[in-house]
Amino acid sequence: MSTPAFKRVLRRESHSPRTVAMIVAVVLMIVVLAYLGTEIVLYLLAQPALLLGPAAQAGFLIGLPTERPGWLVVLAGVVLAIVGFVFLFLALAPGKLPKHRMRFGERAVLVDNGVIASALAQHLSEETGLSRDDITVGVSHRTADVTLRPGLGIPLDEAPLKNIVQTELDSYELTPSIKSRVRVVRPKQNEDEQ
Repeated sequence: MSTPAFKRVLRRESHSPRTVAMIVAVVLMIVVLAYLGTEIVLYLLAQPALLLGPAAQAGFLIGLPTERPGWLVVLAGVVLAIVGFVFLFLALAPGKLPKHRMRFGERAVLVDNGVIASALAQHLSEETGLSRDDITVGVSHRTADVTLRPGLGIPLDEAPLKNIVQTELDSYELTPSIKSRVRVVRPKQNEDEQ
C-alpha cells in the first residue's frame, strides 16, 4: 500500500474535491468581471450605464466611509469577511469523505463509515446476544459511538463492551485509527409497565 500510485488513488477517493466551491467562485468572478467590462464599454461608447458607470463607481467607493451610515459599512465588511472566510476554509480544509483505509494485503481498500458501523453492530449483536435493533453505532473520522439498549434484567457492563468494540476496531486495521465510546442505556421501569 506504500506505492505512489496507491497513495494517490487512496487520497483521491478519500477526499472530497472542491469542484462545487470552485465553480461557484469562478461563476461569481465571471459575473462581476462581465458587469465591470460592460460598464467600461458603455462608458467608452458614451452610452448610459446599466447601474453605475466607472466614474460613479469610483466616487461611490471613495465616498463610502463618509456618505454612508457607519453600521452599513461595518455590516458590508462583516458579510464580505464571512464570504472570504468560507472560501478560504474551503480552499484549505482537507474535505475528508466518510471513508477509512483498511489494510488488506497489498491491495488498496477504502471502507465507508456506514459499513464499519454495520459490521461493528453485527459483531456486538453476536457477542452480547442483543437484537441488532438494540444496538446503534455511529462512526466518524476518529471515533465510533456505540449505544446499547438492553432490556430489563439483561446485565451488561460498559468496560468489557468497550474492550470488545476496541478489539474489533483494531482488527480492521483502519487508517486513521478509530477510538470507541460505549454507552449502555437502560430502559426506565415505568416504560415497560405501560
